[in-house]
Amino acid sequence: MDETGADSSGGECVYRYEGGKLLPCGHRPVDEYPLTLTVNNVELATLVSSPHDLGFLVAGFLRMQRLVSTPDDLVSMGICAESGVANIRIRRELPARLTPTLTSGCGTGIVFNIPSPDGDAGGAGLPMPSAARTFSPGDIFGLMDEMAALAEGYRGRGGIHSAAVGNGGKALLFAEDIGRHNTLDRIAGEAMLKGIDMSGMMLATSGRVSSEMAGKAALLGIALVASRTSPTGMAVKLCREHGITLVGYLRGKSFNVYTHPGRIDARI
Repeated sequence: MDETGADSSGGECVYRYEGGKLLPCGHRPVDEYPLTLTVNNVELATLVSSPHDLGFLVAGFLRMQRLVSTPDDLVSMGICAESGVANIRIRRELPARLTPTLTSGCGTGIVFNIPSPDGDAGGAGLPMPSAARTFSPGDIFGLMDEMAALAEGYRGRGGIHSAAVGNGGKALLFAEDIGRHNTLDRIAGEAMLKGIDMSGMMLATSGRVSSEMAGKAALLGIALVASRTSPTGMAVKLCREHGITLVGYLRGKSFNVYTHPGRIDARI
C-alpha cells in the first residue's frame, strides 16, 4: 500500500483497521452518479443518484415536480448513461419561472415551486387518505421487514437508502438510491409507467422523514409513512395537514406515532 491507499497494481484498495493492523477488505464504496436533466431544451437540474434504473428516476422526478402525471405526458425520453445526460420532451410547457429549492435530502435534493392546477404551489387540494382505512401493527412491521430483506445494496456495500410501498405488509414497489428522496421518485416513476395507483397504501423508508418526503407521499396519496428513524417537525406538520399517519423509530416491535394514530389498529 502506498500513502494514497492504492494497491500494488495501481487500483483502489480499501483497508480495515482491526486488531492493531490495517488489512485489505473487500468493501467497495457505493456509486454516485450525476445525471443532467434537460426538459424541452431547458437544462432543469442535475440529479445526483445511484446509476441504475434511471428511467424510473427521471419519470418519477418529473411526476413529483408536477410536470407529468401519466406516461402519455412523456413525448420522448432519451438517457445516455455514458455522458450522464437525459434529454426529455414533455407535452406541457415549462413554467416561465422555476424557483429551485434545495432540500434536506442527501444526494442534492431539489424541488421546484410549480403552481398546481388549482393555482397554488403548496399542494392544496390534494386527495386526503380515507380516515376509515386502518393498518395493523403487523402490517407495518411486515412491510419494514420485507424492505430490509430486499435491501441487497445496503447489505452489500452500505451507503444506500431504501423504500418500499405496499399493502398488508407486502411490498408492491421497492427502490434503492444514495438519496432517500430519490427512492420515492423512483417508486413514483415506476408506478406511473406501470399504471399502479398507490392511493391509501403504506410507505416504508430507511431514512429520516423530512418535509420533501412527506410532501411527495401526499402527492402520491400515501396513507401511512413509516421510518426506522425520526421525522422532522415540518414533516409532522405536513402529515397532519394531509391526513397521513406518520410512524417513526420503528425498531424491534415498537414505534412512535406522530400523526393520526386512529389509523393504527391498536388500543390507545
